[in-house]
Parts: sequence; structure tokens; C-alpha cells
Amino acid sequence: MSNDGYFSEGDRIQLTDPKGKMYTFTITAGKEWHTHKGWIVHNDLIGLPEGSVVSTSAGLKFTAFKPLLGDFVLSMPRGATIVYPKDAAMIIGVADVFPGAKVIEAGVGSGALSISLLRAIGKDGKLCSFERREDFAEIARENVKTYFGSIPSQWQLEVGSVQESSVDEKYDRVILDMLAPWECVAFAADVLRPGGVFLAYVATTTQLSATAEALKDDGRFTEPLSSETIVRDWHHEGLAVRPMQRMIGHTGFLIVSRRMAPGVEVLARRRRPSKGAYGVAEE
Repeated sequence: MSNDGYFSEGDRIQLTDPKGKMYTFTITAGKEWHTHKGWIVHNDLIGLPEGSVVSTSAGLKFTAFKPLLGDFVLSMPRGATIVYPKDAAMIIGVADVFPGAKVIEAGVGSGALSISLLRAIGKDGKLCSFERREDFAEIARENVKTYFGSIPSQWQLEVGSVQESSVDEKYDRVILDMLAPWECVAFAADVLRPGGVFLAYVATTTQLSATAEALKDDGRFTEPLSSETIVRDWHHEGLAVRPMQRMIGHTGFLIVSRRMAPGVEVLARRRRPSKGAYGVAEE
């Protein structure tokens, strides 16, 4: 995919009509894109700058842009539920994934988070991804290839369980999107460098609690921090400014912790536990 602001053959293009409905396809020389009101010849799109307005043969107009990452993710083929763009952005930020970082990812699904991680680490980084299901791994592989145009050299995708793999080097980040991330806490402690970040993306409070307790029990991680992200769009028409009736509410929790130095005991957090936090006390 070219990034010079102009459309080329092989680029993904996103056409938006006046009602806000989007259509996405790949520009292929010699082809036509048909609508209920005429068609657009692909050759006529090549060389146009992004932000152009294009018309079908019957005069139906569209605004033309290359799709943003979030647009691509929401429209790409899925095998498993994707990590939504709002959560992927938070994962990159909260885990502080930087250019050149070495990252282990487990639970690839459809590859949405893999794409975000590959963009964040750049060509000098390394992403080692694990996916238990071959069919999900294949869908993820094709989505990553479609987005980047080829499989990035800094990406390694393995089919199997991450905790059963043999990793002989230290990583900066371990990011888990799986049903039981607490089962991988010991593995993460072994492969993370001191100061490295553990982050798990989970859907339920039960998973959140189990992961938090596993991190505390392991003794090699800082006190875990948890959060969720809720996004609400706003409508603005003149002085009529109000929140939209629909919003992207709860999609998952992020739980994050950092690897302590080897042999260093975690400082106990001074706080009073809430009533019932650890069950009912015996009389």
C-alpha cells in the first residue's frame, strides 16, 4: 500500500456516499466497480489524490480515501472476534509498545492486534505470535498480508500454545488475548526482561480476577492495574451538540503489570481490603 497520498494500482480504496455509507475494494487495472446507479472504472482512480470526489457513470458521488487502520480492521475477514480499534490503541499505549520492541503475542484471532503491533514495533522490532487454531492463524496471515502487501519480515506466526513453546531470548512485552491468561503468568515471568510489561486483554470480571491473583501469587510482578475503555461519539449540528444515542461500550478489560528484577521481592501494597474481598470470615 503506497503512502504518498495518491491512489495506485493495488491500493485499498474507501468510498463514502453522502449518507456516510462506506464501500471498500482494491484498485485493479481494467476492472469496474458497480453500484445501483452506474459504475466507476478502476483506471480512472489511479493517480487521483486522497480526498477526491469521484462519480459513477450515472452521477452518484463518493468521497475517496485510503482506509484508516480502524476501517480496515472492521471490514476485514474474521475467524475470531477482533480486538476493536479502541482497545488496540489502548493496548499499544498502556503496554508502551515502541519502535524496535520485541513482543510476544498469544491469541492472534483474526490478526487485528497483530497489525497494530507490527506497525508500532516497526521494521527493527520483532513480533512472535502464537495461535492455537490453524484456521484462525491462516485468516490472520491473509489479513496481515493484505494490509501490508506482503508478510512483514519481523513477524513470526506459530500454531500452538505459547506456554508450551521454547523461547530462548528475553522479550520487552508479553501481550495475551486468550481465555485463560493466568495460565501463562509463569511463562511471561520467564521470558520478560526486568521492567518488561505483561498485558492481558480479557472479557469478564472472572478472568480479570483470576489473572490479577495469578500475577500477585507469582511474586515476580508489580501490583497489577486494570482498566476498560468506553467510547461515545457526539453529534454536532450548529448549536445542537449532544451525545450520540449509540456508543461502543464495554468490549474488554486490560490488566497490566511489570516484571520485577530477578530475586527482588515485591513491595507489599498498603491498603485495607474491602469487606468480602476474600470471602466470608469464619466466626
